[in-house]
Amino acid sequence: MFELLTEKFSNVVEKLKRAKKLDEKTVDEALKDIRRALIEADVNIEVVQKFLNDIKQKLVGQEVIKGLNAGETVIKLIYDELLNILGKEEPLKKAEKTPTIIMLVGLQGTGKTTTAGKLANYLKSKGFAVGVASTDVRRPAAAKQLCTLAESINLPCFVDEEEKDAIKLTEKVIEKAKNAGLSYLILDTAGRLHIDQELMDELVEIKNKVHPTEILYVADAMQGQDAINTAKEYHEKVGLTGVILTKVDGDAKGGIALSVRQVLGVPIKFVGVGEKINDFEPFHPDRIAQRILGLGDIQSLIEKMQAAIDEDKAEKMAKRMMNAEFTLEDLKEQLQMIKNLGPLENILKMIPGIGSKIKDLKVDNKQFVKIEAIINSMTPEERQNPHIINGSRKKRIARGSGTTIMDVNKVLKQYKEMKKLMKKMKKSGKMKLPFNMPNLPF
Repeated sequence: MFELLTEKFSNVVEKLKRAKKLDEKTVDEALKDIRRALIEADVNIEVVQKFLNDIKQKLVGQEVIKGLNAGETVIKLIYDELLNILGKEEPLKKAEKTPTIIMLVGLQGTGKTTTAGKLANYLKSKGFAVGVASTDVRRPAAAKQLCTLAESINLPCFVDEEEKDAIKLTEKVIEKAKNAGLSYLILDTAGRLHIDQELMDELVEIKNKVHPTEILYVADAMQGQDAINTAKEYHEKVGLTGVILTKVDGDAKGGIALSVRQVLGVPIKFVGVGEKINDFEPFHPDRIAQRILGLGDIQSLIEKMQAAIDEDKAEKMAKRMMNAEFTLEDLKEQLQMIKNLGPLENILKMIPGIGSKIKDLKVDNKQFVKIEAIINSMTPEERQNPHIINGSRKKRIARGSGTTIMDVNKVLKQYKEMKKLMKKMKKSGKMKLPFNMPNLPF
């Protein structure tokens, strides 16, 4: 989502790093570049102007911060200002009496029903008893989709197919949720292709009946300022407490994330970062600011790794690698761990200094499948002792994996290079991988 902003801001950062002093020319050039970047990213024009004015005011007479050079001082000020417009991290509020009711609102097609399932799954992962319900009496498919999602993650979904009044339906499902002893109930309200008075009246009436603790607007990040304008109308009618951005992993410019807090006065609370039920996380303004400036997002990367990788298995593998005992079976397990982290290009973007340089990088995940197929076609003995793999064995492995002998040779060659590298590391006592690590086949 932030590729465009990251690329542009990273260019500004690189120029500022080379600056020896904060003269007017250097500052003006940096601000022009920032203005252009923000406008191209579809940031609200009033937010752009305020952002630039605030930075310029802080730069006037600014002394270089101790321990930083002139360029780094400006970068620090830009980072602080990005945090100002993104706002601080704000978790969900909890009601005094259970269940805490979270009401999701928004237009049709923004991923509202899927988001209800993702939010429920997130809360369940935190140890809460959660249920979901659809208040959409016009589209039975919406309730069915929600219940299918809930069933896939073993959560209760409350429905009443006979009730055709949205207000009465809401009261009934809340009573069921109370009887079930839930901590949270997520209401997936009706949406439309556009705002109409009937829809707003219904939402206001539901709000007045059930007094939800949170009213979250689900916004499609791909819609940019159009989503902000629609959210303003919802906010005026029902009073939003926050926003959830969906499709953040798509080809969105990022302007909506920088506009929400300033335009609506409410925080972004969560973001949908993929299609899977687990691709959902709290909005971390500091991490977003770091990513925009090309400084990476190590904290999110660590959390992804902790969630996707078996620590004991990883530790054992690391010891085997450092003792040069790395086998082809280990290589296969390593590939599986990497695949569990998600698309490799997204992972690389979280590493400081890399995100802005891989704008068009596309990793061919078919290579992972090919390597795994080759290793799976080997016998246990061959995986432990690849040196026994002769010409006839290679033919059998290639045939069994649907690849060529050349592909098998490539995997074996890369494996040998890795083993050679590990032996050198063990001999020298260096735990750190050298920069010229062999070019792996993926």
